[in-house]
Amino acid sequence: MKIESKRLPGSIVELILEDEASHVASHRKHVIEYLRKNADIKGFRKWADIPESIIVQKYGEEKIAAMIVEDAIDHMFREALRQEKLVPMAEAEISEVISQNPIIVKMTVEVFPEIEIKPEYKKIKLTKTKVEVKDSEVEQALSEIQTRFTKFEACKAGDKCNMWDKIHIDTEGFDKSGVFLENTNMRNYPLVLGSNMLVPGFEEKIVGAGEWDELDLDIVFPSDYHNAGFASKETKFKVKVNKIEKSVKPEFTPEFIKQLRGKEMDLAGFKELIKAELLDVKDSNARLQDETKLIEELMKISSLDIGAKMIENQVNKVFEEIKEDIAQSGAKPADYIASLGMDETTYKEKNVLPTAMKRLQGELLLYKLNELEKTEVTTEELNSEIQKVFERFESPDVKERLKELYKEGTKYYEELRQRMIYKKIVDSFFN
Repeated sequence: MKIESKRLPGSIVELILEDEASHVASHRKHVIEYLRKNADIKGFRKWADIPESIIVQKYGEEKIAAMIVEDAIDHMFREALRQEKLVPMAEAEISEVISQNPIIVKMTVEVFPEIEIKPEYKKIKLTKTKVEVKDSEVEQALSEIQTRFTKFEACKAGDKCNMWDKIHIDTEGFDKSGVFLENTNMRNYPLVLGSNMLVPGFEEKIVGAGEWDELDLDIVFPSDYHNAGFASKETKFKVKVNKIEKSVKPEFTPEFIKQLRGKEMDLAGFKELIKAELLDVKDSNARLQDETKLIEELMKISSLDIGAKMIENQVNKVFEEIKEDIAQSGAKPADYIASLGMDETTYKEKNVLPTAMKRLQGELLLYKLNELEKTEVTTEELNSEIQKVFERFESPDVKERLKELYKEGTKYYEELRQRMIYKKIVDSFFN
């Protein structure tokens, strides 16, 4: 087989493939055998040894000739990929069947991009981002946990509402001339004081009120308020407190902590655990920042010719992640995108494509660096990292399932190996 290969922009390879004339007979034999096994011909059972003349009579020479060309092209394309060491990123497109005897075809295919990093990459040295967790951050995390698990109980007669109590209110808003303002009336609206759900200053002015109290609140909307019609507007709100529910925050007892983390410990131990968790999150974020710094430096001395299909696949992948995040927040992705005044195509182009490109560039450059540096992780290093994964869980059942997932050769095992390799590569550029 003859192969002519030409690299085009956009990671497209043009191939002109010519099969040997002697192979036509073997392709014909393959096609006839396929039709013999799959044909539905009256008078013959499936898989019967149907004579070739009957198959030709059923399908016609023209149809068989077209199938011979398809069979030859499939065989030639796979052989060309092997010989030229090409990794296709999309289905090949046939540009032209130049000849049927011998079979000569011109086709194009998007392949894995060529990546060039200049030798100067070895001179790159960056400063690692330092991370620390302050005691105030631990206290803030504890406060957030308490808020999340706060329960509300009916108040006693004469109780006044305090910050973090839940109240149910009626409201009406008027401008300084006494004219009623649209979109300011609410009925029995549930509100946790301190949640900052309403205009700044509103919730603080209700603190100290009792059930059935009626209040007049003077509120000035911020100049940057999201509804331009209310920006800087002086407003008088009439508020009636219908119901007060007192907040009851949980105590950090060993029993409560065990419900949260599956481990029984005192408050001091829990604070250390929270600090370690916060440090882990900060360290992960710092690693992403450092990796971004490295990619930005590498891009200055690198060239990437990324194909359209590879970019499209990455955009779709990132877009699916964004949609999941939006859905978890309780919104519908389509409604969220529409609220920005965009359709899906525009949103992808403006909001998703830049992120997808940066991620794709980073993955490809790290892949190339691994190829250049031949970085490896030892079995001992892998097993140590897997052990850290196991230690995050107390349940014996969970640990047993993880042992199966992280067996040598499994998807999870190989993905962890790759992450550790890339981590080593990134770390080698930082002091």
